[in-house]
Amino acid sequence: MPTNSISQSLLPEFDVEMANTRKTLERVPEGRGEFRPHTKSMPMGRLAGHLVDIPMWALATLGGTEFDMKTDGAAYPPYVMQSRAEALAKFDEETTKARALLAATTDDAMMATWTLKNAGQPILAMPRIAVLRSFVMNHMVHHRAQLGVYLRMNDVPVPALYGPSADEGRM
Repeated sequence: MPTNSISQSLLPEFDVEMANTRKTLERVPEGRGEFRPHTKSMPMGRLAGHLVDIPMWALATLGGTEFDMKTDGAAYPPYVMQSRAEALAKFDEETTKARALLAATTDDAMMATWTLKNAGQPILAMPRIAVLRSFVMNHMVHHRAQLGVYLRMNDVPVPALYGPSADEGRM
């Protein structure tokens, strides 16, 4: 694979975002899975589980041309974190698979359209590169930030991710 390929240019960002997500998941307190800051919010165990699931979306995006939430999604019931160790092991396994597939994906494959459907109806269709940036990595950043709020509300130190946090490395 040429060093100037799309996949090679994405790997450093992928590695940073996955490492930051793992660092955040490491902080999720045991026994607080039902905590939610609002009735409309996901419980913490489900939110953490959603973050654990997101690398699977990279696999689905790079490994096929479409994903149907109704049919394909039935094979992937939402993961709910029961223990930190189990969640981290699942996250590490899926991240390793996703990274390997990303590293091997050609530029032509990155530019090919990937479609998300629900019961056969298209929800979105974009080049894989756009899906990876928005639906995988940006989506992960969004939910990781939500989890940071849950951590703060539970008096758990929020990890420094892109620079110091109020709990770590404060200047």
